[in-house]
Amino acid sequence: MVEEPLEQLDAVDFAVIAFHVDGAWDVDELTLDHLVDAPTLVAAMRRLPGEDSVALVAVDEDWFLVARVVEGRVRLLLSDATAAEDWDLAASVLDLLGLPEPEDEDDQVPAGDLGLLTDLGMDAEDLGALIADLDLYPEEILSEVAEEIGFGDDFDDVVGLAPADLA
Repeated sequence: MVEEPLEQLDAVDFAVIAFHVDGAWDVDELTLDHLVDAPTLVAAMRRLPGEDSVALVAVDEDWFLVARVVEGRVRLLLSDATAAEDWDLAASVLDLLGLPEPEDEDDQVPAGDLGLLTDLGMDAEDLGALIADLDLYPEEILSEVAEEIGFGDDFDDVVGLAPADLA
């Protein structure tokens, strides 16, 4: 059963956007208005300066979304495809990816492009390993991702986290 949209937005733990301008990352919070669905998020990302932007969104301490727009191309990763059963944002990601909702709610698997950040320093295997570690919360995973791709301190400042120490 999908919750009401306002209740769903209240469950967003954080939403951060980073965009690359003049060789440096600029990191800021996304407003909840941008998180109604994946097309709305992507449209907001396309309006940012620079040619590369990355959105990191954590929801309900349970799942996360990484969205990237680079040179006009959209790449998406949903940490848990079963989130689409209960969350409009997750369902809209699967729609954009052209994937059906999973039939088995117990089979928590990512959906989308595990390699979307490879050229920035986070390869698909490492990202997959972080997602597979069920002891980690989304904010811990995304903090590590931000660190690996070059804006960890700014991410932690915006989100209000202590730096990740997953070593």
